This record gives sequence, C-alpha cells and structure tokens, in this order.
Amino acid sequence: MLKREDNELVTRVGPGTLMGDLFRRFWLPALLPNELPNPDCPPVRLRLLGEDLIAFRDSNDRIGILHEHCPHRRASLFYGRNEDCGLRCVYHGWKFDVDGNCVDQPSEPPETNFKHKVRQVSYPAREWGGFIWVYMGPTEEMPELPNLEWAMLPANQRWQAKWLYEANYAQGIEGELDSCHTGFLHDTSTPATDLTAGMAKASEYWAADKAPALTVAQTDYGYYYGSRRNYPGGQYYWRVTQWLLPCFAIIPMPTWPISCRAYVPVDDETTLVFNTSYNPEAPLTEADLKPLVSGLGPAPKLIPGTFSPALNARNSYGIDREVQRRRNFTGIEGINNQDRAIVESMGPICDRWNEHLGTSDVAIIAMRRRMLDAAKSLNAGSSPKAARDGSLYQVRPLDIIAPIADLQTLAATHSDRMRIAARSGKSVGPGDRDAEKPAEKQIQSLTN
Repeated sequence: MLKREDNELVTRVGPGTLMGDLFRRFWLPALLPNELPNPDCPPVRLRLLGEDLIAFRDSNDRIGILHEHCPHRRASLFYGRNEDCGLRCVYHGWKFDVDGNCVDQPSEPPETNFKHKVRQVSYPAREWGGFIWVYMGPTEEMPELPNLEWAMLPANQRWQAKWLYEANYAQGIEGELDSCHTGFLHDTSTPATDLTAGMAKASEYWAADKAPALTVAQTDYGYYYGSRRNYPGGQYYWRVTQWLLPCFAIIPMPTWPISCRAYVPVDDETTLVFNTSYNPEAPLTEADLKPLVSGLGPAPKLIPGTFSPALNARNSYGIDREVQRRRNFTGIEGINNQDRAIVESMGPICDRWNEHLGTSDVAIIAMRRRMLDAAKSLNAGSSPKAARDGSLYQVRPLDIIAPIADLQTLAATHSDRMRIAARSGKSVGPGDRDAEKPAEKQIQSLTN
C-alpha cells in the first residue's frame, strides 16, 4: 500500500506540484509529426501536465508550443492564423513566433514599442525519432534528448502510434512493470497468426510458470528488473524489463520487434501513450506490421479522427462472455484492450492505500519509491542524472531461456541481440543493494 499523501505526490502532475516539476525536467513525446504535416498547417490543441497548449509548424518548418490563451484578452490561439512565421490571434491580430515573442500588434499605434513588452509562454520543441517532443522545464536546465535506440533507427525499422489512456500515468506504467499479470490477463488461445511472432512465443512461456520471482536492479536511468520463471530442463525463462525515468518502459519479447512505450500525463486523470515497436537489425516486414495495425497487439484501434481507442469503458472494451469461457481469460480481444480495461477499471486515480501488495509487485513498489525520491530530491535542489545524460537511455531489455544463473551474470555476459546494452550507464547489479533479498524482504525494505 501507499500512504495517501504519497499517492497524491506520485499522481499529481500539474504546475507547481513536485511530480509535475520532475516531469518538466525531461523531454517528453507530445505529438506525431503528421499532426503538423507541413509549414503553416492548421494549429492543434495539446494538453500536457495540466497545461492547455497550442502547437504549430511555422513557415520555416519550426515547431512552436505556446500556451493556448492569447496574453491580450485570453482568446484561444487555436482559432489563430498560422502565417508568415507566426501564429496570429484572430481577435485583435496580435502575432507570436515559435519562441513566444510578440512580433506584430496591428491594433496598436505603429510608433509604440508595446509588442516588445509582451511575451507568450512557449516551450522548446524538437522533431526526433518519429515524434515531436517538448521540454517544459527551466530553460537553463534544458537537457539532451534521450538517445533511445529506436529514435536513432531509420523510419522503416519502427512503427509508432499514439492513443489516450483514461487513467493517471502511473497506472499505465505499473501495468508495464507487472510481468506476473501476463500469464493471466493475456492468457489466450488466439491463433498465432493474429499475434506477433514474439507475442505468440512469449504467451507459451508465460503459461509455463505463473508465479515468477522478481529482482530489481537500480541504475542511473531508472532500473531494470528480472522476472524469472521455471522452465523445463533445469532452465529459467528470464524477462528483463527496462524502466527509464520518468515514464518509459521497454518490453522484452523473444523475437523482434519489441516495443517501448511512454506514458505522458495529459493531466492528473488522463494520459497520452506513445508506442514504438521496432527492430534494430532490419526493416519491419509485412508479417511484423500485420498484428501491429490489427488492434490485437501493443496498440489499439482508434475512433477515426481521434486518439481515443474504439474499445473503451463505454462499450465495456467489447467483452464477450462466451469468448471468455472458450477463447481467452478475459473475453476481451487484444493485448492493449485487455491492459486498458483493467488499468482504467481502477478509476482515474487508483486508491493505492487500499492495496494489498504481494511478491509479484516488487517492481511496482520500486518504481513508486524511485519517483517519490526523485521528486523530493529535485525539490531539495538535486536534478536527476538521467535528464542530463541522454546516453543513459541506450539500453535493451532481455528475453531468454537460459541455464540457471543470476540476473547479474545474464546482464554482464549475454551477448546476443537481446543483451542489456547500457553503454555508459552504471547499472547496480543484483549483488548490491536489495537485489538479492527475497521478494518479501524487498517489499518490506521498499515500503518502510
């Protein structure tokens, strides 16, 4: 369980909150490039971290992120004219460039210098790795963009999507960091042809042992955690998931492609999810793409013209009780739909003080503690190292059947394509801190 006051700290992300301040020290995915497809295209509304914003692409292809309401009379700049390297309010014609400078005030006398005294709040934006990113923190603390492996790949080696989660960001991340649920929530007899090859193979492994042992290893970028299942022949099936501050998870699979998801808070009760499924070794094939676009894999089908999933709470995620009896554990088709149904069913902000956590929750407890510590440390004047060093994000997860070995040995010696590859991070191995403790003692140490 989490104390009420700690739950408030973890989940509240608006201006002036400790967790909101932490998120504002990182570059965050905000838009797909096709939302701003060309210079001088129509502006779009954007809400992040409880702030209402307007995004536009100017005549020189620069991207601007401005507060929505004009500083003159507070009219919405969504209705503005995107023209001649600026966004012009249609109420009185005031015009702002991508940096928030007021560059024209046709409603004021031409001899006045009033426009030089007016500035609109703006945030830096960058197009990088298939997304448009925004930085909402102090200008003097602006960090590097995270060097995530998929962001440096050619476009034909990744597939990307964005959708809305009707829950607090932390609930989405916790679902990604819960390896135990896969053997239940995603237990399915869905034909393998409807799944990625990796998902089909992984579902076989999950079913073999539904009570994995977990181990957490802290790093500068966040942590990686190992989920160890017994496997026939005196072996273990290891899934090692990467969690990267403040909101990224890279999910292991037995084969390419694998997926990285970012849970970016819209506000306290809604979240934008940015998915990248990728293969660093080769372009994605038609067989790779089929389950990605089907709505049965890591991303949902959307209501046309929106980022809202077609299956949602209003239609009970398409649950079919006959399918639940005969085909899968939930009666809901699709990995993503199953995840959202359960996460959103907790309510927009889960009352974590009523939980009863067990040994399968070690990674979730560790994430909460790390976020609490990072927010409090930032408030005390210590900014997170991960925000300052983009190279720390050069990591991979691990999915392997191997002879009995500990997590440190696997991380240090495994050399195939799924090897953990933190090129410049200083990973804490399971021989340090709490990593070798039984799960029950990890829970006790992390909740004290």
